[in-house]
Amino acid sequence: MLRTVTSRLELSIAGRTNMVFSIAAAQGGQITSETLTFTLDGEQLQAKELTDVHGSRLHTFVSGPGTMVMQYSADIAGRSEPAPTIDLDLITYLRPSRYCESDSLTPTARSEFAGLRGHDLLTAVTLWVWSKLRYVPGSSLPTDGAEQTLLARRGVCRDYAHLVIALLRALDVPARMVAVYAPGLSPMDFHAVAEAYVDGAWWVVDATRLAPRQSMLRISTGRDAADIAFLTNHWADLTLRSMEVLAIVDELPVDDATQLMQLG
Repeated sequence: MLRTVTSRLELSIAGRTNMVFSIAAAQGGQITSETLTFTLDGEQLQAKELTDVHGSRLHTFVSGPGTMVMQYSADIAGRSEPAPTIDLDLITYLRPSRYCESDSLTPTARSEFAGLRGHDLLTAVTLWVWSKLRYVPGSSLPTDGAEQTLLARRGVCRDYAHLVIALLRALDVPARMVAVYAPGLSPMDFHAVAEAYVDGAWWVVDATRLAPRQSMLRISTGRDAADIAFLTNHWADLTLRSMEVLAIVDELPVDDATQLMQLG
């Protein structure tokens, strides 16, 4: 499997600001070529790379005002090793978080999925969320969590992932959110999915069913959308003027939503 991913952001920055990008493919993949550049009004900037415990690669620097362009491209051969299990994760990803209110949704989860465990539970939650929500671009706010998504019965990929994660945590299954490049996604964008810890491994869960899980490429991993944002800034305001994302694979696989799958 050969995956090629690219992304381009153009930003208008009002003043001096601290910037953190989470754009690059996570560590662990067989990256055969990669470029990442940041320019401000045509002048190249140097970024510092930081890596977290899950291999997420953050690029950070302080920028002045002006027009910034970020461009990234990478070729990834084969699939990476399965995500490692860290004991602390099994505590962190059971707790409610800002966008995944598992405590509020516990009665719903217990009512809808009583008696289910393991693989059967993951399949049931995936199909339930897929059947209850409508994928409607622009229908949710950046501050909406899983509870609001369930009430509205619509959302985008992050909303689907938040609801899946909240329901699984409510049933004592560790679950987390992953930003990915997703070949086959239409319209193309950064994509968000869930990972659930069952039978000693992390399995990818995508209730949108918009792209095959086999060819997805991990970017970042965290509790919810607050941890996996492709851009975070502090101090000055900025405006996203344009964004382009592309992810392709040499052979697009066919996905079966009822089968367990790991991100690679």
